Amino acid sequence: MLIGESWLVSLLNSPSPYSEVLGLFAYAVFVGLLVIVVDYFLGWLERKIVAKAQLRHGPTMVGKFGLLQNLADFTKLLAKASYLPKRADRLLFTLALPFMLALAIFLILLLPLVPSFGFGNFASSLVLVFALFSFTPLFIFIAGASSGNKFAEIGSQRSVLMLLSYELPMIFVIASLGILAKSLNLFAIVQAQSKMWYIFFLPIGFFVFFISMLAELERSPFDLREADSELIAGWLTDVSAPSYTLALFLDYTKTFFGSLLMAMLFFGGWLGPVLPGLAWLLVKALIIAFFIMLVRATAVRMRIDRVLRLGWYVLLPLAVVNLIIAFIV
Repeated sequence: MLIGESWLVSLLNSPSPYSEVLGLFAYAVFVGLLVIVVDYFLGWLERKIVAKAQLRHGPTMVGKFGLLQNLADFTKLLAKASYLPKRADRLLFTLALPFMLALAIFLILLLPLVPSFGFGNFASSLVLVFALFSFTPLFIFIAGASSGNKFAEIGSQRSVLMLLSYELPMIFVIASLGILAKSLNLFAIVQAQSKMWYIFFLPIGFFVFFISMLAELERSPFDLREADSELIAGWLTDVSAPSYTLALFLDYTKTFFGSLLMAMLFFGGWLGPVLPGLAWLLVKALIIAFFIMLVRATAVRMRIDRVLRLGWYVLLPLAVVNLIIAFIV
């Protein structure tokens, strides 16, 4: 058990009437700091992976191994002027990205990062996580429609169509996991993999879930919002530099969330020898994030019609087959 984790458990077990509130606050602060550190590392790692695939060096000059390059870029972007389009809805356009980022961080808070504590330790916690995650298309549509830009509006419509198409296969995979674990509680699903990870029982389910998660995260080859030859930058076309910094932070937070969720559902979460549970979970999540970024470095963007065809005609039938396998197993 990590030192911070043991301190948190002792605080929660304290007889003080304020111990539970302090414990929840400390856990929220810890998760927030963890998200910042991991997002920063993922940003650096992706630049290195893409540079390697393109026979470049990537960040090298600012800090050791270029580790401070992201900090320099963020400082430059945040120092630029904030711009609001004249035809935009001021309230909706301003709040869309902060709400999406707050939702992504809250979803990570709901995930059981340690075996001894977590906000998501209740029945059907996986259903709640997925239900909240399903609000993402709504915020994307609001962000695009409220900008007053046709390119942003078309980009948001494309993103919503894609996200809705890939949620249904994910629902079938989640149902199959619930059948195997006999529960939709995230703690129970992780503990049920103490003998064997679910990826060995449901390899088709992991394939479907991984591809669908790439689409939900709007990562390559499903990065339709960045179809620059058609839509400039999709629903992010009219955001200014500070808002674009927030969008980058949102992307890596969602990537971290998706990697954590897949690590819990298919790779045993925090279960593992020698190392603390949180360390195992982070190692598994970072390996998954590495492969997500590797896909971006090697795959080309798909057309919208092929994206929808893949979701409805390939992944959905595979998800149904995976559900049948779960019934048999």
